[in-house]
Amino acid sequence: MITVKVARCGYCGACVSVCPVGAVELAETRLIINEACFDCGLCLAACPVGALQAEDYTEAEVIPLRRGYDVVVVGAGPGGSVLAREAAKLGLSVLLLEKRQEIGSPVRCAEGIAHEMLVPFIEPDPHWISAEVSKAQIAVIGDGTTVARQAEGTQGYILERRIFDRVLAEEAAQAGAQVMVKTAATGLLLEDGVVRGVVARGPDGTMEIECAVVIGADGVESQVGPWAGLDTVLPLRDAMSCAQYLLAGIEIDPACCYYYIGRQVAPGGYAWVFPKGEGKANVGLGVQADLAANSALNYLNRFIESQSHLARGSPVTLVVGGVPVGPVLPCLVASGLMLVGDAARQVDPLTGGGIANAMMAGRLAAEVAAQAIAAGDTSAEALAQYEQRWMAGRGHKMARNYRLKERFSPEQRSSPDFLRAFMVAVGGI
Repeated sequence: MITVKVARCGYCGACVSVCPVGAVELAETRLIINEACFDCGLCLAACPVGALQAEDYTEAEVIPLRRGYDVVVVGAGPGGSVLAREAAKLGLSVLLLEKRQEIGSPVRCAEGIAHEMLVPFIEPDPHWISAEVSKAQIAVIGDGTTVARQAEGTQGYILERRIFDRVLAEEAAQAGAQVMVKTAATGLLLEDGVVRGVVARGPDGTMEIECAVVIGADGVESQVGPWAGLDTVLPLRDAMSCAQYLLAGIEIDPACCYYYIGRQVAPGGYAWVFPKGEGKANVGLGVQADLAANSALNYLNRFIESQSHLARGSPVTLVVGGVPVGPVLPCLVASGLMLVGDAARQVDPLTGGGIANAMMAGRLAAEVAAQAIAAGDTSAEALAQYEQRWMAGRGHKMARNYRLKERFSPEQRSSPDFLRAFMVAVGGI
């Protein structure tokens, strides 16, 4: 029987095309081999990455590779890539690991960011900007009525994250960082409770990689923090369950971001329509996980059906995911380790926006890592400067927004007072 080496498979479908009995099926990112297989071996020859193997195949033992870096970054999202770039510019040796085979994919984001939050990190480029926006409209939907509020003067962008994320990783590589894709961190190297590196699995097997500081930038599903003993469990009340389509064939103002609030639309959260060029928009919503009676996708389908100008569109992409909207983790560091971005819960509790926050945290963490490594002290106490500087700056605003959100129950989040606060928050997209 032919089996699949999942860590190596690129899901290209070449094996499917040569199978004479239909025994191989490509199910999105899963390759399935069924009982019709009779071990003819044609798929083995067709596979470009050696991911298929016969049942009697014996793989040579992989000798752990011990390499030394100053910093290993786990996750090549905006936070991880900015951190890798800035750390390399500061003269550190950096390894950036990404578990997926393509940086930036799959997208799990509404893709909006304010101009003022973007330009400190990278100059806007039409190649990765889908739309420029200058206004926002918030509609409260309930009891068959809709009340709208509109604000102008916002300058922001709707990104093309598949390209944007890759460009940031390319900049990290150009600055001197080494980038490895399809390579997942599977654990930490620990010595007397101190993080000394990572264990990683790539297409060619397992590696042990030593470093002075590990950065967990591995998203909402982060495991790097728990491996170091940090409590990162997200309570349901602080979790937004989200679904989004890229709709094509619709007509909206191409310079306006639309927000829809109402318990029937999105309990505890809101729906959004972000333009992405002529006739297209990201249309999605997030629901508070402990309040939703149905899945986020179910709420999204109902919302689109209720809006005639959206219902005529066709979905060409589906994005799903979770967004942390609670307070920042009480502890962002351990000896030899720091967390940034969604892994650190550095997401605005009011809006769910996290791109700019992750990049800010990445730059700050790079500066602290460089100082700690230069001083020869990467203890939790030394790295705590990152946590302190974060909470004195952007983290202070996030804590305020969390308190503001908690002041209003889900039933009160269509009140004039909440809408004023929400309008100010989304002014930064």
